Amino acid sequence: MNNLIRCFWLRRKGAIWASVTLLLVALFSWSTPAIAASKSSKVIKTANANSAKPWIKVDLSSQRLTVLKGKKRLYSVAISSGKRSTPTLTGTFRVQSKYRTKRMRGEDYDVPNVPYAMFYSGGYAIHGAYWHNKFGRPVSHGCVNLPVGAARRVFSLAKVGTKVVVQK
Repeated sequence: MNNLIRCFWLRRKGAIWASVTLLLVALFSWSTPAIAASKSSKVIKTANANSAKPWIKVDLSSQRLTVLKGKKRLYSVAISSGKRSTPTLTGTFRVQSKYRTKRMRGEDYDVPNVPYAMFYSGGYAIHGAYWHNKFGRPVSHGCVNLPVGAARRVFSLAKVGTKVVVQK
């Protein structure tokens, strides 16, 4: 009987320690992402500022795309990003593929020969837009639209693997 009581208390103490451990892990991991996020955003800014390779910054609030090499601005142009119902994806990406012309299709559009398309995340791309002249305003289906001449210039500066930072 003594052994059974001792065994019961050992199990109970083990369960209490396991609960305390889980609670502490949950508390510390809950507060860590904020610290990690602030550190990683500083690291990204520093990495971009010190980059010897060109990278692309898309600022959705100012509707501008800028190609930089470190902190030096190589080229900047007005864009049309995604409208409210089809917003442009934000984040840090890399150019995944490049096409001099590409047919683009969606639910309510089918556009042949889209010039200088550079895909950076799934169907999201930076490309020329010959079908409108509304640069400086968000009117696209989620892509970053550029005037055709500007798209040609950005296309020539970027390679597959070029960093693309899209921010609000």
